[in-house]
Amino acid sequence: MENKNIINNLIIKQINESDALAFDKDFISRSHDVNFDILGKAFKGTGKIYAKIKIAIENNACMSEDCRYEYEQLKRLQQAPQETLEFLELLLSQLETTEDSNFDPNNDYRYTVANCIFKEKPGFSKTDGYDITMNLLEDGSQELIFIGPMFEEPLVVNSVALISLNESGTTLVSETPNITEEMMTLLTKVGLFDPSDILEDGTLSPTAVIADEFILKNPDGSYDYEIIDIGDGKGRNVLKFDLDKINRKATPFISAEVAGLMSSEQETVAAWNVYLSEGKYWSYAKDLPLTQDKKDLFEVKYKDYFYNNYLTPFLTNQLPTVEEDSAVFDLVEGRKAKAQKFLQDNNLN
Repeated sequence: MENKNIINNLIIKQINESDALAFDKDFISRSHDVNFDILGKAFKGTGKIYAKIKIAIENNACMSEDCRYEYEQLKRLQQAPQETLEFLELLLSQLETTEDSNFDPNNDYRYTVANCIFKEKPGFSKTDGYDITMNLLEDGSQELIFIGPMFEEPLVVNSVALISLNESGTTLVSETPNITEEMMTLLTKVGLFDPSDILEDGTLSPTAVIADEFILKNPDGSYDYEIIDIGDGKGRNVLKFDLDKINRKATPFISAEVAGLMSSEQETVAAWNVYLSEGKYWSYAKDLPLTQDKKDLFEVKYKDYFYNNYLTPFLTNQLPTVEEDSAVFDLVEGRKAKAQKFLQDNNLN
């Protein structure tokens, strides 16, 4: 099912983003009926039903004791229009997640189809075989039924079930956290930069560098540079960093970020699938609730992703802060001088 979700979601995305239909003569030449008349069909005949129940109550001709059933049905009919609007609004807000740029295609593709029907996307009209039916149920709930070529069976969404899920913090379509934004914010929290490098809006300054306390130094207090080969027999110094100290400082902040993200397991799955999985996807149907080993793996991969994509650039080929140490020099002579200094610092001469 998961592969089917990925394939169908990506096909739909391609169709929606393509201009191909504009050049399809058959599509252009025929009308496309998108009038599903959801409310008209749902409330057809309810006026007569309401009047009939009202007359039964007034004439004391109820079928139930004390007209309890009839009063419940009147209340249901009175509340139905407002509840319908709230139901549709909630469902549409969740289905729209399928249009997000970082949407996880492992989500159930049927909700992507349902969104296309609601949004009257080309290829998802009544003419194309799609339809929506709304039913007002006796228990006071409502249901929407979607049918069409891409549905193997009708998709049914009940209003009470949807509201219950929403109140518990769960959605039909999982929203993917903006990991890029989160990790840019995390950079400012890990305590590796000088406070002056954090701007008033909470973002990191474009000129930010790792704080001096995390740069490796020699016993005499001078910087312990790494020499890199820049070609043509030339070399230059770049800073070396205390990676163990950086890891000890950053890890608690990363763990706290992961713990916050995991407050929504379905969003954790989405983040894994879109950013961290390396093709080994998790299933919303099979892998929730997440086992501890998956949570541990997520934290490891999240940390690796943060280091590799956001922190490493600040640790790679950073030029000395001491101006005279940043000059280009002869590579062989530079390495000899560095080796000699090592011997001197460690009394090995």
